[in-house]
Amino acid sequence: MGKNYYDITLALAGIWQSAHLVQQLAHQGHCPPDALKTSLNSVVDMNPTSTLAVFGNDETHLRFGLETLLAVLNNNSHHGAGAELTRYTLSLMMLERKLSANKKALNELAQRISQLERQLIHYDLDSDTLLSAMAATYVDVISPLGPRIQVTGSPAVLQNAQVQSKIRATLLAGIRAAVLWRQVGGGRLQLMFSRNRLATEAKQMLSLITESSL
Repeated sequence: MGKNYYDITLALAGIWQSAHLVQQLAHQGHCPPDALKTSLNSVVDMNPTSTLAVFGNDETHLRFGLETLLAVLNNNSHHGAGAELTRYTLSLMMLERKLSANKKALNELAQRISQLERQLIHYDLDSDTLLSAMAATYVDVISPLGPRIQVTGSPAVLQNAQVQSKIRATLLAGIRAAVLWRQVGGGRLQLMFSRNRLATEAKQMLSLITESSL
């Protein structure tokens, strides 16, 4: 059976979206709020009906990630902002593999996400309470799996506790997308040998998004 490159590209865009959000938060202290909401929402939807449902059932919600993915696929530079994004993405994929091999960590993560779902009854997703809880889940469950992701940016920005929570919560969303990517048949070899196929899928999605917004 052939790979479903539509689902693989969606999930991959989810990982790159998280990576780019982390990069912007670390350097600027802010990022596109709609893209952030999509990524954070994906963490608490544990029973989606499809790959697209993880991201709110609308490709438009992944525009930021699709544009990032396409830019990286079309640029082989190993320096600057693109290299930083690639480092975050590959680190998330590596952590996801360690998570998937650790039954204790998987069980703890499932319990923590169930707690997050219950908290959503009382708090908004982007409230300090939920962001702190998601950040704590990343620190307690994902970080110990190692190696830790070294986030680089503005020292003044990175000292802000709220920004720290947003970055960690967004990294948790990146792990969620990486889990999804593996579940739909994603693999790192595709990044080496199927770049054109992934780029074509991303372009088609972006062109449909552009048409629907006209």
